Amino acid sequence: MSHPPTELTLDSILCGDSGVILQRLPAESVHTIVTSPPYFGQRDYQHDSQIGREESPEAYIQNLVAVFSEARRVLRPDGTLWLNLGDKYDRSRLLGLPWRVALALADDGWLLRSDIVWHKPNAMPSAVKNRPTTDHEYMFLFSREPEYYYDADAIREPHTTFSESSKMKGGRRHFGQRGGTPEQGKNGGQANLHDGRWDQAFHPLGRNKRTVWSVPLGKFRDAHFAVFPPDLIRPCINAGTPEGGVVLDPFFGAGTVGVVALELRRRYVGIELNPDYVALAQRRLGDFVSR
Repeated sequence: MSHPPTELTLDSILCGDSGVILQRLPAESVHTIVTSPPYFGQRDYQHDSQIGREESPEAYIQNLVAVFSEARRVLRPDGTLWLNLGDKYDRSRLLGLPWRVALALADDGWLLRSDIVWHKPNAMPSAVKNRPTTDHEYMFLFSREPEYYYDADAIREPHTTFSESSKMKGGRRHFGQRGGTPEQGKNGGQANLHDGRWDQAFHPLGRNKRTVWSVPLGKFRDAHFAVFPPDLIRPCINAGTPEGGVVLDPFFGAGTVGVVALELRRRYVGIELNPDYVALAQRRLGDFVSR
C-alpha cells in the first residue's frame, strides 16, 4: 500500500491506521473533527491494528487518547472535536467508557466543552429485567483553545415557551401582549418582574441548541454495521465549520460524515483502516456526487 500524501488532499479517503496517517497530515489544517470510533469489544473489524479489540478498557482508552492527541495537532487552533461513543457491559458491570475516555482526553489537553445525550427513539428492545433499557449514547464537544469557532445560530431550535408544547400556565395567551409575561400567568398574576414583552427577548432564529438530541439510528443498506445518522452529524458540522471548511473523520466507516459534509457545502477528509469499507464509502460518495 502506498503512503498517504503529506499534503492535505480534500474530499479523499486515506486507507490505513488513523494514528499513523494523522502523523503525516499537516498541522492545523482542518476546521472540525466529527467521528465515532469503534466501540470497545463490540465488533471485529478484522484488522490487526484495529481499535476496539484491546485486552482491557484501559488499553482501549489509551489507544484513543493517542489517536486524538495526533488529531489535535491536525486541528486548527479554533477547531472543535465532536466525539460519539457508546458504552459496554462486562460481567454485569457498566464500564462507563464514554466518560472515562472524555476525562482521559481532558487530562491529555483537550478542553471538554459539552456532553450531549444522543437519545435514540428507535433503540433496539432489550430483554434485560434488572435495569433500564439503554436508549442513549454520548456526543462530546471538545476544543483546543478556550476561544473557538462555534456557529450557534446555525443550529438553533424552535422556541417552545409560546408554542403548543409550552408547559407554562397560560403561556401562549401572553405572547405579544404588554404586561403578559409568563411569570404573571405562572404566579397567579403577581407581577414580580416587569411588564415587558417576552417575545422581544427571544432570539428570532430560535433558542440555543439543547444537550439532548433525539435522533433515530442510522441505516445504510450496503453496510453490515451501524452507521452514523446524518441528523446527528449535521449540527456538528453546521456549528463547527464555516461553509467551505474542512471536516475530518479518522474512523470513516461507511463515509456518512463525508456525505453530510458535501451536502452542507463543506470539504471532507476520511481515514479508514479497512479497505473494504474504503471501497464502500467511495461508492457511496460517488453515488451522492452523481445525483
